[in-house]
Amino acid sequence: MALASPTPGVVPVRDSKDPSGPVLLFPAASWQAFLASLQDGSLPVV
Repeated sequence: MALASPTPGVVPVRDSKDPSGPVLLFPAASWQAFLASLQDGSLPVV
């Protein structure tokens, strides 16, 4: 996973193994919540 170029209000994410592939856009607040849940361990890891 790699972050694509910055876009205001969203976090674009792409597969780093396919740099010309599609980009997924996540609202910045949702991305921050995702990262926080990884850091505090509240996101179940499967």
